[in-house]
Amino acid sequence: MTDSQDTAVAPRDQATGGPRRTLQVGETRYTLLGTAHVSAESASEVRALIDSGEFDAVAIELCDSRHQNLANPDALGEQDLFQIFRQGKAGMVAASLALGAFQQRLAEQSGIEPGAEMRAALEASRARRLPLMLIDRDVGVTLKRIYHNVPWWQRFSLFSGLLGGVLSRQDVSPDDIERLKEGDVLESTFSEFAAESETLYTPLIDERDRYMALRLAEQCPPGRYRHVLVVIGAGHLKGMAGHLERPLPEAPAAERQALEATPPPSRIWKALPWAITALVLTGFAIGFSRNTELGWQLVGEWFLINGVLSGAATLAALAHPLTVAATVVAAPLTSLNPTIGAGFVAAGVELAMRRPKVRDFATLRHDVTELKGWWRNRVSRTLLVFLAATLGSAAGTWIAGLRIAGALLGN
Repeated sequence: MTDSQDTAVAPRDQATGGPRRTLQVGETRYTLLGTAHVSAESASEVRALIDSGEFDAVAIELCDSRHQNLANPDALGEQDLFQIFRQGKAGMVAASLALGAFQQRLAEQSGIEPGAEMRAALEASRARRLPLMLIDRDVGVTLKRIYHNVPWWQRFSLFSGLLGGVLSRQDVSPDDIERLKEGDVLESTFSEFAAESETLYTPLIDERDRYMALRLAEQCPPGRYRHVLVVIGAGHLKGMAGHLERPLPEAPAAERQALEATPPPSRIWKALPWAITALVLTGFAIGFSRNTELGWQLVGEWFLINGVLSGAATLAALAHPLTVAATVVAAPLTSLNPTIGAGFVAAGVELAMRRPKVRDFATLRHDVTELKGWWRNRVSRTLLVFLAATLGSAAGTWIAGLRIAGALLGN
């Protein structure tokens, strides 16, 4: 790809709008507009620029899933919840809802819906029939790469950051709102950690700057567009402009796909459930070989501890009584079968007993902004049931396994 030339630089001007960078990359001119994600002025500025007729294409800092959520807020209601659990996406959906809860709190406090400038770009480009390019990386991929990139001892801090957005009923601080104006919901949620951790900053911000530059290179080959308006958060302006100013690969798809890859699970973690199953079954066999009474004692403790902890966890999630009973029975068995989890069984029964209604999907985004709403809404409660049963079964497996080991070693 040909070298770029920086043709204009403008700092933020409170009277005229956000910061801009205009770059000539080969035959294509890019105007990078740094927007504030909680700002009516940014939305108006985006509309005015698109309506000016100066641009023949628009690129925005959205991925397919975020675009779908913005264009169709009820998109989750059109998904099959059972398939979400089957595909192992329950945790990711719960994380997305937690992010949405933080976003909704900002909207209620500021009176402005975060992402208004992206919605303005969608509507204005559609009205003028301009091509629209989605250039950001999928939010799920970003969350996964964050999770895998940070040391295991920092992961609790990440989860607590998400959880805090749900549990806290305090007004969002002015500092948080200012950070959101310079970045996005992800950056605002994790900014406390990103500023101090390069392992978090890289997948959260730097990789996305590079990714969006590569997407532009892919979607804007020489001669396709004359002048492209690129609508991004102001926090991405400097990094993305830096990547465009330097030569990009002739075939950017390969590098872009590498930035989409998520590390495969460690062989140790993949083998661990099978190893635990083998150890527990071996413990039962050793117990029965010593005497029948010991064998049945170990089996009884396994079923009691695993079943009670899993059932108690689903009870805390206010699961249906039949869901709790099914989890108590299923958890000790699923813990010995790594191909199916107690959470999957619990969620399946809960969906059968309390299938979410249309109003649950309609009010989901608002309900999850407060803690009790997660239990009131049938969609979010089913997610809680899944997660609770999974965690309860995991705790039961370790505690019961240690009890078995202790009984055998003690004898």
